Amino acid sequence: MATDKQRGDEEDASRVALLHADVKKDEWQVAAAATGDDNNLGRRVWEESRKLWVIVAPAIFSRVVTYSMNVITQAFAGHLGDLELAAISIANTVVVGFNFGLMLGMASALETLCGQAFGARKFHMMGVYMQRSWLVLLMCAVLLLPMYFFAEDVLLLTGQPPELSAMAGRVSVWFIPLHLSFAFLFPLQRFLQCQMKNFVNAAVSAAALAVHLLVSWLFVARLRFGLVGIALTLNFSWWATAAMLFAYVSCGGCPETWHGFSFEAFAGMWEFVKLSSASGVMLCLENWYYRILILLTGNLKNAAIAVDALSICMTINGWEMMIPLAFFAGTGVRVANELGAGNGRGARFATIVSSITSLVIGLFFWVLIMGLHNKFAIIFTSSSVVLDAVDHLSVLLAFTVLLNSIQPVLSGVAVGSGWQSMVAYVNIGCYYLIGIPLGILLGWLFNLGVLGIWAGMIGGTAVQTLILATITVRCDWEKEAVIASTRMDKLSQVR
Repeated sequence: MATDKQRGDEEDASRVALLHADVKKDEWQVAAAATGDDNNLGRRVWEESRKLWVIVAPAIFSRVVTYSMNVITQAFAGHLGDLELAAISIANTVVVGFNFGLMLGMASALETLCGQAFGARKFHMMGVYMQRSWLVLLMCAVLLLPMYFFAEDVLLLTGQPPELSAMAGRVSVWFIPLHLSFAFLFPLQRFLQCQMKNFVNAAVSAAALAVHLLVSWLFVARLRFGLVGIALTLNFSWWATAAMLFAYVSCGGCPETWHGFSFEAFAGMWEFVKLSSASGVMLCLENWYYRILILLTGNLKNAAIAVDALSICMTINGWEMMIPLAFFAGTGVRVANELGAGNGRGARFATIVSSITSLVIGLFFWVLIMGLHNKFAIIFTSSSVVLDAVDHLSVLLAFTVLLNSIQPVLSGVAVGSGWQSMVAYVNIGCYYLIGIPLGILLGWLFNLGVLGIWAGMIGGTAVQTLILATITVRCDWEKEAVIASTRMDKLSQVR
């Protein structure tokens, strides 16, 4: 009979042989994929695409619904009067929009941590991370409250008329419940997104849209609460969305990842705050960038036509941007999942598939805009002067859409990998030290007007995209997988 030592040696030899066979097979597959000879490459692309679209499709729907809720609110405000419409637009776009971008960015830290925890199968930590995010975002929301209380003074400083500033300031105070809902809702959405429960976000968004329509009709058209009623509708709809998502999570929808409230959420807060802050800075710098374009255009001589044309272009860009933003979310989750699982090559492959898919969609819209350059603005206006102005800007709109099909995907890679701090510095340099100064130079010094301002800002986006693409191409994905594992171990410790 064989001794225990002999049996152990035989088992070790078998494992080594199998390991070598697996390594050789894996190396052959990687090499074959690189040369296009792998019969399984098509299947791998299909599988990765399926995983990506499970996230992207519901994310597109949810973002379009959220965008539509704001459009509905502005439509109801428009029936109250021009001043009321302007007040709601200013309060929602400037005051709420500023805080929205920052808090949404801070919540994206969960895409890094929850995505990597899901890939590493540390499911219980996902609920803990969400609770940490609630705490951090709630603290941030409280610190931002003075912007709502002093909104009138802020708007007066930006040059808005006194009557409009006063009304927008009053409305902003009524938007405080909406502001506080961000701290609770954004982490819930990313928590579900990172564990592939995106259908829940989509279903709840659809229900929230129906609720918003009903409440808007009731408060504004039926009960005639005026501006206060309009603010209450958004408050109610966003909190209803948060309540429905939390009910799903806490009532058994996420048995592996939600185990109730835990004091563990208070541990490791400093590391969490640093990552959340970097995420907030990174994304809010992007969120504010093209808002500045409209502000700069408004300071041109005879700016009325330019602002009208630019607003039409930005509206079209805003609707189409829902698709790249969904790819931003999908790429971040897929990269984080693969890195959390220790699969660096899988993260690289997910990046390639997502980038190519988004680029193809971007090329489609580029062709569409170039082909309909003198027609698509008819949806918004019949003024021949504005139509001509939009026609002149259509080339810039097309290239903005094309760049936006790549840039958010690369930002998603950064979020999934935890590179937020580095990308924040890249954004500051490219957007605010290159793009805006270049736009001002072309717009005013070279007398190119809005065409020059926009072209300069596109230049900033192009430089940022090139830098992020270089970083991504040169990335050592196996090293990133090790970093992700270390991060998970560090943030999982109770202190």
